[in-house]
Amino acid sequence: MDEEKLVEKAEVLIEALPYIRTFFGKTFVIKYGGSAMTDPELKKAVVLDVILLKYVGVNPVLVHGGGPEISQWMRRVGKEPRFVNGLRVTDPDTMEIVQMVLAGKVNKDVVALINRYGGKAVGLCGHDGNLMTARPRSPELGLVGDVESVNAPLLHLLCREGYIPVIASVGAGLDGKSYNINADSAAGDLAAALKADKLIMLTDVEGIFAEEGNPDSLISALEVERARRLIAEGRISGGMIPKVEACIKALDSGVPRTHIIDGRRVHSLLLEIFTDKGIGTMVVT
Repeated sequence: MDEEKLVEKAEVLIEALPYIRTFFGKTFVIKYGGSAMTDPELKKAVVLDVILLKYVGVNPVLVHGGGPEISQWMRRVGKEPRFVNGLRVTDPDTMEIVQMVLAGKVNKDVVALINRYGGKAVGLCGHDGNLMTARPRSPELGLVGDVESVNAPLLHLLCREGYIPVIASVGAGLDGKSYNINADSAAGDLAAALKADKLIMLTDVEGIFAEEGNPDSLISALEVERARRLIAEGRISGGMIPKVEACIKALDSGVPRTHIIDGRRVHSLLLEIFTDKGIGTMVVT
C-alpha cells in the first residue's frame, strides 16, 4: 500500500476521533430492517459496524422486525397475510408464526452473525425479563400491540457487561399473551426508555424527499412540525410513517438525535455516525 493511501486511512481515523470522544459511553438504538437484513454483503457490513461501535465505547442496541419472512412462513402453512393501515392482522395462529420467525429464527440468526465476527450478542424478545410489556392496539388487528413499558435496567446491565442486545419486536401482554409490535415503533419506545443519544432507522430509501421520486430534494434535516405536516399531506406515507413517528416520539422523550438512513449503502452506520457530512435525513425538534 502506497504512502498516499496510508495517509488517507489515517485522515479517516482523525475525522472520526471527535465523534468517538463525544459518543463514548452513549447508547444508540438501531432499527435493523429492509435490504440490510436480506443481502449477505449488507448483513455483514451492518454487523461489523455494530461491533466496531461497541469496541469504540458506544452501546448499540439492535431492534429488528422480519415482515417478509413472516409472510413467507404464513403462506407455507396456507395463511394469506392481511394488513390494515400497514399493520399485520394477527390472529392467534399468526402470532405463533410471528413469534417463531422473529424470536426463534431471525433473532438468533442476527445474534449468531454478531458472535461469529467477534461481538458478544444476546437475543431477547419482550418476554425475556419482561423487557417489553404490551397492550392491544385495537380489536380489528387482533394480537397487535403497543409498548406499555420497557425494562431499561436489564438492557443497561447487558451493555455494561459488554453485550450487544438484539431485540425481536414481540411484546409480553399483561394477560400472558404475546403481541406483535411494529419494529419501528418498538425502536422509538426503546430509545425513549433508555434515554439513548441516537435513534437510527435503517431503510431501503435514501431518506425523506420534499418531492417524491426526486433524489435532488432529499431533506437533510426535517423539523418535527414539518414532518407532521408532510404526513398529513400524504407526502410521507406507507412504511415511512411509523419510522418518522418513532423519531418524533423519541425526540419528545428527550432523545437528542434521530436519523433515517439508507441501509442499502455499505457501512451506512459508520458514514452517518463518524463523518462530518453524514447521510440520510435527521429528524430534529
